[in-house]
Amino acid sequence: MKEYTPEYLHHIRSIIASHDDESARRELADLHPADIAELYQELDLEEAEYLYKLLDDDVAADVLMELDEDDRRKLLSSMPAEEIAKQFIDHLDTDDAVDIIQELDEEDRDEILSHIDDVEQAGDIIDLLKYDEDTAGGLMGTEMIVVNENWSMPECIKQMRMQAEDLDEIYYVYVVDNDNKLHGILPLKKLITDPSVSKIKHVMEVDPVSVKADTPIDDVALDFEKYDLVAMPVVDSIGRLLGRITVDDVMDQVRESSERDYQLASGLSSDVETDDTLFTQTKARLPWLLIGMVGGIGNSLILRNFETGFAMDPALALFIPLIGGTGGNVGTQSSAIVVQGLANGSLDIKNSLKQLVKELGVGLINGCIISLLVFAYNYFFGGISMATTLSVSLSLMAVVLFASVFGTFVPLTLERFKIDPALATGPFISITNDIIGMVIYMGISTLLLMNLS
Repeated sequence: MKEYTPEYLHHIRSIIASHDDESARRELADLHPADIAELYQELDLEEAEYLYKLLDDDVAADVLMELDEDDRRKLLSSMPAEEIAKQFIDHLDTDDAVDIIQELDEEDRDEILSHIDDVEQAGDIIDLLKYDEDTAGGLMGTEMIVVNENWSMPECIKQMRMQAEDLDEIYYVYVVDNDNKLHGILPLKKLITDPSVSKIKHVMEVDPVSVKADTPIDDVALDFEKYDLVAMPVVDSIGRLLGRITVDDVMDQVRESSERDYQLASGLSSDVETDDTLFTQTKARLPWLLIGMVGGIGNSLILRNFETGFAMDPALALFIPLIGGTGGNVGTQSSAIVVQGLANGSLDIKNSLKQLVKELGVGLINGCIISLLVFAYNYFFGGISMATTLSVSLSLMAVVLFASVFGTFVPLTLERFKIDPALATGPFISITNDIIGMVIYMGISTLLLMNLS
C-alpha cells in the first residue's frame, strides 16, 4: 500500500500546477490502480481530473472502479457522456459497467449508452440493468468462455482462443448444449491430457454449481463460501447460461453489506462516511437519538408512577443502572447471535421456535447465575433490606429471561417480513429492554415491598 506523505503530495501538486505531463505520467506509471484512486482522494477535483486524462484508458477504467462511490460520482458528473462511454464503459467488464451506470441519473444512462461503439456490449448492459442490483443477475458479467458440448477438442481450443482475446481473466470454461443450457464445466487439465477426445461432453464435469438470476446476493455469497468457488455461472429459470459472477464481486458486496449492518446496529439510519458533510452525518444519526430520547422520557414516566416504591426504600434507585444495563446486554447478545446465524445460513427461519426455546434455556441459566451473585452481594455486603434484595434478584432473573426471548424474537420476525434483521442488534433492542426492564423491576419491587416490609 502506497503511503502519501505531505512531501509527496506537495511534489505531485507542483507537477500538476506546472502541467508537466511527462513527469505526471512517470509518477502514475509505477502505481497500482487502487493506489491511484487513493491518491485522488487526497487531491481536489480539478487536480484529479488532470491526472485522469493522462491515464491509459484501461488503467483509467480500473481506477474508476477503485474510487469510492461519492468520489466516482463527482468525477463522472464533471465529464461529458461521450467521454465516459469512450474512456470508461468501453474498457470495463459488463458487470462493472452496469455498476457505474446504475449510479447515474436515468437521463445520463441513456446518453452514455448511445455513445457506446460496441452494440453487443451496449445490449448486454441494457439486459443487465433490468435485474435488481441485489440479485445474482445484477452482479453478473457476460465475459466468459463458452463451448458447445458437441465440439471436438481441436475445435474447442480454437474457439477458446478467439473468445479469450477479449478477457482479462479466465476462471472456468462453461459447456452448453445447442439451446445454450448449461451442462458442465471443462477442466483446463483435460485440454492437455485428452487433446484428441471426440466430443467435449465426454470429458466435461457435469452438473456444476450454478445460481439463478433472481437469487439474492446473500445466498450467492453463502454458495461461494460453501463450495470454495472463484466464479459461478448464472442461469435463467430453464437453465440457460446468462453470465458469471466472480468472487471479487461477491466480496465487495459482502463488505458493503457488513458495513451497512454495522452502521444500522450502531444506530445510523443510512450509510455515511467520515468525509460526509455535517448535514449528512446529522441526518443519519439523529433519528435513533430522538427515539432514544423518547425512550428515556418513557422511563422517567414509568419511574414517576412508582414513587411509592422509592418512598418505601430509596435503595431501589441504586439498582436501576444494573437492571437496564443487564437487559440491554442480554438482548443485544441474543439478537447478534440470531442475526449472525441468519447471515451465514446456519439458522433457518423455519427453526424459529427451536431457537426461541434454546435462548430461553440460556437466559434461564445466565439469569440464575447473575441473580444468585447479586443476591449474595446484597445479602452479605449490601446493607439493604431483604425485600429489596429479593426484588433486585427476582427482577434480574425476569429481565434476563425477557431480554433473551425478545432479542431472539425480533430479528426472526424482521427476517420473516423481509426487513434487515441487523436493525434488531442496535438501539431498538436496548431502548425496548430499558423500558420493559423498568416496568418489570418496579412492578416486582413494589409488590414485594408492600407485602414483606
